[in-house]
Amino acid sequence: MRTSTSNIVLFLKGLAMGAADVVPGVSGGTVAFITGIYFELVSTIKSLDITAVRLLRSEGIGAAWRHINGNFITVLLAGILTSVFSLAQIMHYLLIAHGVPLWSFFSGLIIGSVILLLRQTPPTTISKKLLFVLGILVAYGISVSPSVVLEGTVISMFFAGAIALCAMILPGISGSFILVLLGLYPVFIGAIAHLQVDILLAFAMGGIIGLMLFSRFLSWLLSRFQTSVIAVMCGFLVGSLSIIWPWKNTFPERINDDGKALVTVTENLFPSQFLEVTGQDPQTLLCLFVFLIGFAMVLSVEFLNKRKI
Repeated sequence: MRTSTSNIVLFLKGLAMGAADVVPGVSGGTVAFITGIYFELVSTIKSLDITAVRLLRSEGIGAAWRHINGNFITVLLAGILTSVFSLAQIMHYLLIAHGVPLWSFFSGLIIGSVILLLRQTPPTTISKKLLFVLGILVAYGISVSPSVVLEGTVISMFFAGAIALCAMILPGISGSFILVLLGLYPVFIGAIAHLQVDILLAFAMGGIIGLMLFSRFLSWLLSRFQTSVIAVMCGFLVGSLSIIWPWKNTFPERINDDGKALVTVTENLFPSQFLEVTGQDPQTLLCLFVFLIGFAMVLSVEFLNKRKI
């Protein structure tokens, strides 16, 4: 039985998870892992099954509620949703008006997450170190490929939700990062900011179905290969740094009949090159400052968790 204090702490952890899931830097799964609720979260998602329905019919709401760990998931979800909807408007504005410093902040979050996760579960064997390197190579290979810019339709957002929400519960993979890869992150943030109900429902339905299927596989995988899985995930994060590098030159490679970009190509630049190529201020000192803030924020979570705050 959770006390009022433990529920408040759980709600705050949900706020942190929601904040993480809004930005393509650190995943909600990472926050759950470092705050000590990750395995309970995966187990709770897994419990949303046919047994819960049978208990509801045979023994009533109370039995079904206990089976799905209802108090835990309700409080945590309240924190996540509060954070997501309160941050969406801010993120939508920052992406447009202050993109370069924002991506620098995300980079700090990612590097801090990698350090934290590797300290929690270090890859001590050669095979696990090779898995870490493999994760880097795979993510980097994706990053140097042209990014597909998908249309923000109901169908595309349904499948994006299925993939992204599965990623959100993985330590080391950001669901928002998956949306960035698909070119649908601005669509998702815009849908939250402007309450586009059809897009949000499609995303949520895809996410729910994806989570129901994936949580069972993930539970099995983590129970047997936890350190190996996290080593790969950390590699993904390191390799993804190329994708969110703040100073980029972006240009369309393929255009459809309506003049919209279907595929874009990005080129990473040094700050001095960014000024020369784009004519925009690289804001180097500001970017370094917000990078350090993001880095410190992630590591401070571990410090607070150790002190049981």
